[in-house]
Formats: sequence, C-alpha cells, structure tokens
Amino acid sequence: MRRWAVSVLGLAMLAATSAFAVTPDERLADPALEARARALSAELRCMVCQNQSIDDSDAELAHDLRVLVSSRIVAGDTDGEVIDYVVSRYGEFVLLKPRFSLRNALLWAAPVLILLAGAVAALMAMRGRRAVTAPLSEAEEARLSALLKKKP
Repeated sequence: MRRWAVSVLGLAMLAATSAFAVTPDERLADPALEARARALSAELRCMVCQNQSIDDSDAELAHDLRVLVSSRIVAGDTDGEVIDYVVSRYGEFVLLKPRFSLRNALLWAAPVLILLAGAVAALMAMRGRRAVTAPLSEAEEARLSALLKKKP
C-alpha cells in the first residue's frame, strides 16, 4: 500500500512540472519560426503571474503576448525588434532578464555603495574620537604625585 502511495505521489509530481501553456493553435507551421517564438516567449514575463514567462503562463494576457510575438516574427521582425516592440508597449518590467543600463547598475550597486559609505563614516567617527594626550607638565606631575600620596 505504501509503495502504491509513493508511486502516485511521484506521478503527481511529474504532472505538476511546468508544462508549456502554449496551445496548438498558437504554434507556427515553420519549425524555425516556432523555435524563435518559444525562445523569445521564454524571455518575457507574464504581467499577471509576474514570476513566469509567457510561455509557462495560462493567463489570457500571456496568450495575447504569445500571439503578438508570433505575429511579429511572421511579419519578419528580428528577435531584437520583437523584444523592443513588446518593451515599448509594456515597459522593461516585461523582461525576465533586465537590460543593462546605468539605472539598473545603480540599483544593484546601491547596497554596496551605502555599506561602503557607512564604513567610511564609522572609520572617520572613530578616528575623530582618538584623544591626543600631551605629556604632563612638571607642575601637573607634582600635583598628581601629591594626590596619589594622600590616603583617604
């Protein structure tokens, strides 16, 4: 009985793996164009699911985006032109892997820069707290000796 339950669980896990949400009516007749469409769809984020590509999503918007990508490919657009067109309509958030730009670099570098700035500020603050001690004058040494010799 236990072996049967483990087998059913294993089959259920296999069935739950990410299946492509692409329906047969969305597929292109030309295998080369279909491969391009699938590759581009894997790079685009489903705006509804937000953590899936449009290739993996069952959302209606993902379906519309897959059809849009396919139609742009059939129209003769290059991969870059298709991506640029989708980004122009939906913004850079639609890309699962954002493009490198100064804004993105600052976003990724900001925590490191803040940490470094804090470390520099802490070092400067500790450096400013160091007390500079000058040697005691003869009068101060005499007074200190007198105070130490007194017993309370």
